[in-house]
Amino acid sequence: MSKKRSLSSLEQSIIDLLKTYPDASIPIPLLADGLHLKSRKGSSALKKAIKRLAHLGLIQIGGNQLVRLKPAEIREVRGVIGKLDVNSRGTGYVIVEDREQDIKIPGKYMSTALDGDLVRVTITGEHHKSHQPMGKIVEIVERAGTLFVGTLIRQSDKSYLIESDLKSSRMDFFVDPEGLKGAKPGDKVSFRLKAWEDVRAYPEAEIVASLGKAGSNEASVLSILAEKQFQAAFPADVERDASRYTDVIPEEEIARRRDLRGEVVLTIDPFDAKDFDDALSIRPLKNGNMELGVHIADVTYYLEQGSALDQEGYRRGTSVYLVDRVIPMLPEHLSNGLCSLRPNEDKLTYSCFMEIDHRGEVLDHSIEETIIHSKQRFTYEEVQQILDGNASHRYQKQLRQLEKLAKNLLAKREREGSIQFETPEPKFVLDESGKPTDVIVKERLFAHRLIEECMLAANKTVAKHVDSMRKDRKNRNDHPFLYRIHDRPDKEKLQNIKETAKQLGLHFELNGTVTPAKINALLQEVESTPIENIINGLMLRAMAKAVYSPKNIGHFGLSFADYTHFTSPIRRYPDVIVHRLLKSYAKGRRSYTYDELTRDGEYCSERERYAVEAERDSVKLKQVEFLSERIGEVFHGVISGVTENGIYVMINEIYCEGMVRVRDMKDDYYLYNPQMHWLMGRSKGKRYRLGDSVTVRVEQTDIERRLIDLLLV
Repeated sequence: MSKKRSLSSLEQSIIDLLKTYPDASIPIPLLADGLHLKSRKGSSALKKAIKRLAHLGLIQIGGNQLVRLKPAEIREVRGVIGKLDVNSRGTGYVIVEDREQDIKIPGKYMSTALDGDLVRVTITGEHHKSHQPMGKIVEIVERAGTLFVGTLIRQSDKSYLIESDLKSSRMDFFVDPEGLKGAKPGDKVSFRLKAWEDVRAYPEAEIVASLGKAGSNEASVLSILAEKQFQAAFPADVERDASRYTDVIPEEEIARRRDLRGEVVLTIDPFDAKDFDDALSIRPLKNGNMELGVHIADVTYYLEQGSALDQEGYRRGTSVYLVDRVIPMLPEHLSNGLCSLRPNEDKLTYSCFMEIDHRGEVLDHSIEETIIHSKQRFTYEEVQQILDGNASHRYQKQLRQLEKLAKNLLAKREREGSIQFETPEPKFVLDESGKPTDVIVKERLFAHRLIEECMLAANKTVAKHVDSMRKDRKNRNDHPFLYRIHDRPDKEKLQNIKETAKQLGLHFELNGTVTPAKINALLQEVESTPIENIINGLMLRAMAKAVYSPKNIGHFGLSFADYTHFTSPIRRYPDVIVHRLLKSYAKGRRSYTYDELTRDGEYCSERERYAVEAERDSVKLKQVEFLSERIGEVFHGVISGVTENGIYVMINEIYCEGMVRVRDMKDDYYLYNPQMHWLMGRSKGKRYRLGDSVTVRVEQTDIERRLIDLLLV
């Protein structure tokens, strides 16, 4: 129960009066006058109420019996500052640092604020049911410059409006005819706010770019990017900055590096990849152990800190992998060219060498600047064919050694409790126009695991390497570092999973401390069953999000005490920061402070979240497009969610989720039981619960909102 909800009417009256004079210290007798409590009984009640308010931490009592609001309460009167997040229904939520609950802002109290703006908000009360604090925006502290998406509409010869997409903004904008930038009526456009002074008028937009004709594949995909604050094209000054570099490596640069060009170094990547971040080498040692070399593109050689190129890489934060294209973090001259570890070319790399025994233990390591000459570019499928004995290759010996080493590393992780999630991933076959003609679920190969285990080992080793440098662990600026951290999962969400599992006849042990081993036990119990993907999905949603931070709390999911991201600097800016830190520490210098790493970690975590959302939205778009051509067709699926509004069904063949709305379940009147996680017919008693197999027909789709409506068959 919140402090505010537990106040008596007298206590609330005292607070309200003090809020009228937030900077004043008021004598208790004056309070008694203001509240008309001059009698002995009234005076006694007042003193009792003041004492309790002080105990609750809402007021403070000074000398001479002066009463005033606590600083935190004064801030509530003056308004708190936070970031505005607006949902598709136009309701805002102000996120305030160090505040447990976001402040809900009804549409009529949004003023001229837009999504992402930094705003000042005053508390007006709390929601009568949820008790969430309610507020009113009183000031736009700083505009976010958020990128919006909409369709350009001609109102008249000299009047244009942008009808905002539902997922982008809650309102329409007007555009100066002189600022169309080549966009035509009916085009999707990305735009930013230019000016908005009066809430009764349309805000004015500044068009950034035309994304193509509304409804076209190009416009739909570029709209997803813009919604998540990404743009495909690089500014001209960034492209110029990148073009300064050539593929000629100076002899003096080669001389200062460890030369591995004569060694067998291999890359293993998807068949359509162009940005090869990492390469591998392996050799047996005389003591029976293996030396694994993980060689990473040396992006920081080209990325001068503070340059236009570097600033754009930081702004993007990550590459974005959509269904039909990649939006790189760095211009293609670097990402697919100079930095990419292409075969038969000299490339600058940053290498982590690890001596690993038969139990997967890293016994020794070194981190060195190197130059390589990749001997072979493999795809995952080619490697798997060789490992399965279905093909031969001159480097099959090295691949066999890597396979054995990866199995040892995986076994060690499993012994130590690393959580093993396996979630299907759909892959689309597209025609020339970008429309999906088929959907297949990607096959999970051990070749994928091989690369993952080698990258995990390198990332963990690099983090431990920096940790060992510290002399004063209490000094946060003694070798500060950017870690990849993963907090413990939400206990309440896990409890919900336990209740759900119980209804499905599964046992999920939650007594005492939550450990990866307990989570793995449930995942293993559902492995290869119809509900495996459902439980995996629920568990993933219960997990905390992995983020970047200099405050090392370990990685819960991997069960690692130290972990970072070192292996993908072409496509992840945090890896660029890690490379810079390693190089500076190797030279006895400093490059980032703890506070700078905190700021950059938070920003890069946010950019990563946006990229993941864009990737998921592009998959959902193609799934909706695919089923839009199959209205009326029947599919088999599994119930993946149950709500009072209906049931969600995961279609088996294409790993795509749609909804059967309860209003369309006409054979009975269905009631939702939140404790049992099912819908039950009131007359016939038929139940629909999580994990049940069902047959559904595609009823309708909404490409704009990326929704799929299904009917039970």
